[in-house]
Amino acid sequence: MKLDLVYRGRHLNSEDIVLIKKVIANNPGKSRRFISEELCRQWNWRQQNGALKDMICRGLLLRLEREGLITLPPRKQLTNNPFRNRKPPEFVKADQTPIACNLKDMKQAIQLASIRRTNLERLYNSLIHEHHYLGYTQPVGENLKYIATFNGSPIACIGWSSPAWYIGCRDRFIGWSAEVRKKNLHLIAYQTRFLILPWVSVPCLASHLLGICARIISADWMSFYNHPIYFLETFVDTERFSGICYKAANW
Repeated sequence: MKLDLVYRGRHLNSEDIVLIKKVIANNPGKSRRFISEELCRQWNWRQQNGALKDMICRGLLLRLEREGLITLPPRKQLTNNPFRNRKPPEFVKADQTPIACNLKDMKQAIQLASIRRTNLERLYNSLIHEHHYLGYTQPVGENLKYIATFNGSPIACIGWSSPAWYIGCRDRFIGWSAEVRKKNLHLIAYQTRFLILPWVSVPCLASHLLGICARIISADWMSFYNHPIYFLETFVDTERFSGICYKAANW
């Protein structure tokens, strides 16, 4: 049977299916994670930072099983999946003293910092869960989280992750062909969350923070993932927001 399947930018043919079946047969009793990681190693299917594309590969294997092309080993334990039945973030108390002033009166005391893998990540998760209308969801793939503070108290949260695989208008605007997009997609960061905390009322604060983040995110991404960021993207729910802060920040 001839097969030509594309999954997340990877082309698979009949020989790939034979390889997958061989890896499964040669490793009886091994977990699906083991199978996925072994295939990633044999294909050299890696992220830009060298990490295996394990979760993407597992998604591919599930699709192949649904289509009747392979049979995966039984799941070891459902709880091994960290995204299944995930508990909401634990509540972390934050200073909610109202802040209402002009931006120029507080600009020098504002700090915006990446808080991934720090003690403040729990605070970020809690604030997004409690106060963002979309709530908190665990990012998949490359991601960074930022907290903005004023005199040490949180005033805003900004979250970034890997971009959407394909957006026609975006790719045409940049001038990317399908092949160039595949090569350069990791150079885009997608803003998943932007929250000015509800007790903060400061005109122009949102665009100010967007501007700061645009200036520092590439270096932060480089320190985490060993590659820069050249483009930023997001989506605006126009039934809720005008998106004027992005225009003011020169997006």
